[in-house]
Amino acid sequence: MRPFRKKEWLLSLSMLSLLLWLICLGNSPLRDWDEGTIAQVAHEIWRSPIGSMRWLYPTLAGEPYHNKPPLIHILIAWAYSIGGVNEWTTRLPSAALTALGVPLLFSLGRLIFECNLPALFAALVYMTMLPVVRHGRLAMLDGALVTFFLLVLFCLFQSRKNLRYALGVGLGLGLITLTKGMIVLLLGGIVVLFLLIDRQFHWWKNPYLWIGIFLGSAPAIAWYIAQWQHYGNSFLQINLQSQTFNRLIQPVEGNTGSPWYYLVEILKYGFPWLLFLPGGFYLAWKQRHTTWGCLVLVGVIVYLGTISLMPTKLPWYVMPIYPFLALVIGAEIHDIWENKHPQGRIWIIIFLVLSIAGLGGCLYFAKNDPQPVLIVMSIVITISMGSVAWLIKKGDRNFIPVLFTGMYLVLILLMTSQSWIWELNEAFPVKPVAALIRANVSPGTKIYTSFAYNRPSLDFYCDCQVIAASDPILLKMWSNHSYLLLDQSSLAKINLPVKKIIGTADNFSLMVPSIN
Repeated sequence: MRPFRKKEWLLSLSMLSLLLWLICLGNSPLRDWDEGTIAQVAHEIWRSPIGSMRWLYPTLAGEPYHNKPPLIHILIAWAYSIGGVNEWTTRLPSAALTALGVPLLFSLGRLIFECNLPALFAALVYMTMLPVVRHGRLAMLDGALVTFFLLVLFCLFQSRKNLRYALGVGLGLGLITLTKGMIVLLLGGIVVLFLLIDRQFHWWKNPYLWIGIFLGSAPAIAWYIAQWQHYGNSFLQINLQSQTFNRLIQPVEGNTGSPWYYLVEILKYGFPWLLFLPGGFYLAWKQRHTTWGCLVLVGVIVYLGTISLMPTKLPWYVMPIYPFLALVIGAEIHDIWENKHPQGRIWIIIFLVLSIAGLGGCLYFAKNDPQPVLIVMSIVITISMGSVAWLIKKGDRNFIPVLFTGMYLVLILLMTSQSWIWELNEAFPVKPVAALIRANVSPGTKIYTSFAYNRPSLDFYCDCQVIAASDPILLKMWSNHSYLLLDQSSLAKINLPVKKIIGTADNFSLMVPSIN
């Protein structure tokens, strides 16, 4: 049987990744914080007339939204206009863009490895990394950001064969800027540093590179100028200072952690691919004078070093590191496939432990969370990881396709379950409470709640602004005839002069003064 051609691999990877990223995409409510906020901004763009210029000057609860440029928000609003306002359309643009990163990484790998097989392994690793799939399916910016960065790298290396591809470098950088602002300085800096270390000076002589940079940066610069002219210095203080450069020197909104925070994140969710990382980095260091070795070392060291030193820590900041890790792991897996068979007992023990963990998960889910799909997922883990351990013991390199197949099936099953966004269990379900509010309160109304913090997802679903407040503020708002959303303990504790409960949902009562 003849091997697959490049186009066939690209088509296969695209179909597999789109299936994984889009399957059951709307089966869970939106998550706090970013998902709810992005969805609300997109919703306000969608329901505003084009002449209102809300797409250019986005708002959140009617107030100017300066946090991030609105490219993804506009794409979500466009999805709303086609498929209505729901979880699936909210997540569709980011998920589809993230999925396209898989064939892009394969194409990039072919250029830097000059071989199909390590590129294929890298793309399959990237496609079966839990954080990449999970965060990429959410209505967030980071998955799309990584795909745009892969577009920059692919066009950069492809321009060695066709100078016109250098146009895509500038356009990709522009898309990064319109997605997440000034992070383009860090990602662009990685590209420049790689070119300097690798002594690739001929790129600077390519006129298409500079034309692309001009065409890509012009819309981004125009957007920043438009915001500054419209809002004045308040935009600069919030977008550039509070939301961008302050994150480099101080924790923002209490999101902080240790310098090894992101190493822990990678360790928590990196199995089983972490097993290949030590050998992969050793191989990259030995081949640091090659294109792929230089690129991954520069990318990992610069990016991981930068975000680790930043005081502000958020789990999704680590997303751009995963393509570099996938390339490192793909190179190591290729080396194992071509040159050696793993003989270490430690690998056999680890995969046996993973197999036993799958069996334990099967028993746990059967008793505590009886979703059939999770039970089947646990069985797949048990069988696939046990098979991998057996093949490694035999010295059979076919453990590699078995591992890829098992991981893909596990992720497919997880994404079809109700548990792939496990953060939803951290607080009360918002949809029943939002339904109560929507049925009784006019859109845009401010409601004050006894819950400990604001929940953007609740704001999105109820189309109101639900504001967390202390007991004294709640009493004051009650005297001002404002709606209150109180949990049962607060309702018993706060002595309201007159109580009128409109309705109750999930331990929360919606209340309004009798004057209303």
